[in-house]
Amino acid sequence: MRPTPHATSTVDALGIQEDATRALTDDLRTQIGELQARLREAEGHLEHLAITRKTVTGLADRLPASRRTCPSTRTTPTSSVSSTT
Repeated sequence: MRPTPHATSTVDALGIQEDATRALTDDLRTQIGELQARLREAEGHLEHLAITRKTVTGLADRLPASRRTCPSTRTTPTSSVSSTT
């Protein structure tokens, strides 16, 4: 028994949809791979920033209190020693 023309066109249409869906899934897999790579890179950068923050904070904690203030934010001179001779 031969398929009817209607059945043949339905099978052809299904084949076209299947090809299009296959191409879409391949494209989505590619995008997912690219996004995973970008995510790993961003997570690595975030980890480095956290380490840097911890290091800077640890170093700042070791400085004497008088050296912790940034020079650009001081409103009074740091040394006001008067010389008497």
